Formats: sequence, C-alpha cells, structure tokens
Amino acid sequence: MHRIIKFGPLFTLMLTLALALPGQAANAEGPRIEQWTTGGGIEVYFVRNDALPIVDLSLLFDAGSARDGNLPGLASITSSLLSESAAGMGAGAIARRFEDQGARFSASSGRDSASVSLRSLNDPDTLSGAMGALADVIGRPDFPETAVERERRRMQVALNMDRQSPGAIASRAFWETAYGDHPYAIPPGGTEESLSAISREDILGFHRRYYVRANATLAVVGAISRQEAEQLAHVIDKALPTGQEATPMPTAPMPDEGQVVRIAFRSAQSHIVMGQPGYARGDEAHFPLYVGNHVLGGSGLVSRLGEEMREERGLSYSVSSQFSPMKANGPFMVNTQVRSDRTDEAREVLRENLAELRDTGPDAEELDDAIRNITGSFPLNLDSNNKIVGYVGNIGFHGLPLDYLDTFTRNIEAVTSEAVRTAFAERLDPDRMITVIVGPEEDEAD
Repeated sequence: MHRIIKFGPLFTLMLTLALALPGQAANAEGPRIEQWTTGGGIEVYFVRNDALPIVDLSLLFDAGSARDGNLPGLASITSSLLSESAAGMGAGAIARRFEDQGARFSASSGRDSASVSLRSLNDPDTLSGAMGALADVIGRPDFPETAVERERRRMQVALNMDRQSPGAIASRAFWETAYGDHPYAIPPGGTEESLSAISREDILGFHRRYYVRANATLAVVGAISRQEAEQLAHVIDKALPTGQEATPMPTAPMPDEGQVVRIAFRSAQSHIVMGQPGYARGDEAHFPLYVGNHVLGGSGLVSRLGEEMREERGLSYSVSSQFSPMKANGPFMVNTQVRSDRTDEAREVLRENLAELRDTGPDAEELDDAIRNITGSFPLNLDSNNKIVGYVGNIGFHGLPLDYLDTFTRNIEAVTSEAVRTAFAERLDPDRMITVIVGPEEDEAD
C-alpha cells in the first residue's frame, strides 16, 4: 500500500529545477556512499549530490506483511495511517505542515519492509520544519478509531476489487501455494476475516514493536554535508524508541514437487503465473541469475520467451520473468496471459524454455546482448536523487556491500554462460514449479 502527500509552490519549484538542471552525471561508477550508526542504533547511508538543492530521505523498517502474524493486513494499515493523525494533529494539519515547507511525504509497505520518504529543499529552515513534521508522523502517530475504520473500509473495497482481477487472483494464489506456512505467504492486503479483526490496539502494538531504531535503516541523498546528514539522523533517532531488531526471516523451502492450481474465472484469456522460491538478497549467484533472467524473459519481447510465445507461436501478447530477491528467498516468477484454449501449450513452452536455459545456458550472442543491454541502461538508474536513494536504501536494508553500485557493471560483464547455467541449475527446478492458472474451465475454453 502507498500513501503520498504532496503540496506547495516550493515543491513546484523543486520539480522545475529538476527538469532544468542535470542530475548526477551518467557513468558506470556509482555514487560514493558513506555509512555510520547513530547513537541510538540506526544504520545510516548517505550520498552527497549537489546537482539540485534537494534532499531525499528514505527510512526503512523491517515491518512488512511478513510480520503480520495472524492478522494479515496489519503492516499495511499501520503504514497507511501514519499521516492520518500524529501528536494530536489531524490529517489536514499534518498535510499543511509539509505544505508549508514545500515538502513531499509518502509512506508504503510491502512484504519485507515498511518505508517512509521525505523530499525537501535543502534550505536549513525548510528542512528543519519538514523533519519536525516527519518526526511526529513516525514517532507519535495517534491511530484514531475514525481513521482506522476509514482505512479498514478502503482496504476491504480493494480486496473486493482484487477478486475481480484475474491477475491479482493468480498472484495471491501463487504466493500462498509457493510459500505455504512461510511468512511471505501472508497477503499484504489482508483477508475479510483479518481486516474485520484488526483493532486500534493491534496497530499500536505493531508500531511499538517494529517502528524502532534497532529495526530501522536510513538513507539520505542530497545537497547537504555529512554533518547536516548526521543532524537529520539525530532527529530520527530522537523520534523513535530503541526497541529490538526483528527476528531473522526464515528460508522458504523448495516445493517437493510441481503443482498446478486452476482457478475458474470467466474471461477470454487465462492468466498464468509459474515459479518457485528463488534466492535472497546478497546471494553470490545474483549476477548470473540476473543476466540469465534477462535472456529468458526479463528483456520483454526480445527475450527467449517473448520471441517464442509471441512471435513464433502467437500464444501471448505479453510474457515476462523475474527474480525478486528479498530478505529471505523471494520468488522467481513467470507471468503471461494466453488464449484459454492454448493454456497447456503455453505451459509447456514456458517449462521447456526454462529447462533449456538451465541445462545449456545462453549462447554467446544472447549473453553479449544481455550484458550490453543491462550495462548500457544502468546509468539511467542513477540519474536522479529519487533513484539513488532507492538503491542506497536497499543496500542498507539488505546489508549489501557499499561498493555495490560501483562494481555493478563489472560484475555483470564478468558473467559467463557457464555461470548462468550453473546458477539456474542450483536455484531452479522446472519439475518443481508452482503453476497457477486463472481462467475459464477447460470445457468452457474449447
């Protein structure tokens, strides 16, 4: 779930400057990341970027839906309500505090993390005012009953809408089937039962447990000095209690055997999701798997799956594959939509292409094209504060090396076909894939 507050003429000025001035120069080297730990225990990652008079801040907590326990949706509702009421102020007063500084605030949550973000001009008074508002939002949320009920109803409406979306149905069923009893199986948007059961006390307890210094990672990128960045971190330090780090996320087991889940849905096409638990952030096989997936289905229509599914067989207009490494082993997933009367053919094409890449690796031309495509587009991933702070936050949250961005292109260029073959053989098994098909009953598709 994602909540954004954006206001004010100063913020409009910031956007104008962003369009008028060049961002960080595009090059193969990443930005210099400085790292330290605050007195209260928050891990801080800082990049100075003087291209624009802007500061971007991303504060990540290990407080995603994997921490929901028996109340799916708890992480999401907690994150969404942060800016609804804090320190005795209602949503309107909080919004005006950010508006007065021309600042932009947002809050979101996923399976692994909950995050809050702030963008502000780097003027000391402006930044101080925005940080004061942020400190109240993260450290002193009120979670009033009226706001809880309003967000509960909104999430229930979203849940009902998802029931009308074959893609949402397929994704939810895949996570639940592939991850079983693992916390990643918990649906971030909750269930009918859990949304009805979540109380204000549950939300307060979740906030007290997970929105703490020991469970936080702070990324700061912008036109300020190291000393000024330390002052921002100190404000966050003071706003949060010490608390305890979340318990490590367990590894999800590989399925013992393949499984096909068919879910009836009246539609012209069938939505297919195929995959299994993949690997965790920091895995040594990340770069071969990244390049290999680019060849398989990560590069769109020019990938193996794109060529065969669309161009050669006319099975689908869109097909993609991706690894989603997380705190634990996030999934490998293939997504496509096909004519319902050709579902079984499509399944076999997906499985065969995965098995072939796993057994032989990419050929020389495929490998060279994938490496050039990935490294050639990489500088665009670092051409703005917002993109940099996202990368830096992930580096801190997942404990990646500080030179991850510096060495990215070299690591990609070092990948060999044999390395791809070995990595796929060790991490994926085509015969133990979970396949979810959402579409017409087989007799309806004929």
